[in-house]
Amino acid sequence: MRHVYVHGSGRTGAQAWPTIDPSSGTFVAFDKDAAVPERVAVLEAEHAGSPLTVFAHSLGGVPAALAAHRGVLDVRALVLVEPALYDVARGHSAIERHIAIVTEARAQAAAGDLRAFWALMRPLMFGGPLEVDRWSDERAAAEHWARVTVPWGHGVRPGMLRGIPTLVVTGGWNAEYEAIASVLVDNGGSHQVVAGAQHRPQDLPGFGSVVAAFLRTVAEDLRC
Repeated sequence: MRHVYVHGSGRTGAQAWPTIDPSSGTFVAFDKDAAVPERVAVLEAEHAGSPLTVFAHSLGGVPAALAAHRGVLDVRALVLVEPALYDVARGHSAIERHIAIVTEARAQAAAGDLRAFWALMRPLMFGGPLEVDRWSDERAAAEHWARVTVPWGHGVRPGMLRGIPTLVVTGGWNAEYEAIASVLVDNGGSHQVVAGAQHRPQDLPGFGSVVAAFLRTVAEDLRC
């Protein structure tokens, strides 16, 4: 099966998957401001026609899940790394807290107060408060996060991936991603924790062995 690697909202292409052999598959590089429907369209246009294993990180899990569900792609296996599939876990306290903070922060940005936006977003995303003397250095990051597509409201549903062998890999550090993983397990997926890199378990050497074990199981099931 051909491998396709779908990045999140940060690094793109092969840079988003530093422990993966660059010759092992195709590394997607979306335009940084592309909306989710545009990302789905890119996946379908560029990768239809052959059996795929799709790897997707964070926000990349949203277009990957939607494309897999639509059936245009022949997805034989999914590896979702800290997938930001917030829609599947609505109602969970950690999920609702995150959405509420981002919604309030986006309202500040829309009103023209980028610093107030960052004062809310920085501790949520990076674990530390806004420091006035660092604001000029972090303004570009604030501008980036103020325009990044939010990963909810895209119609992803818990049962969409039933029938597609799915491995969810999380870092074991954040209640939001663990809640999402739990819902996906309840709907037929499997879950492995690769701790030590927080939101980027694909950066760790242990990621490869976890994925290899999953893909061996998928291959055995396909032969049955």
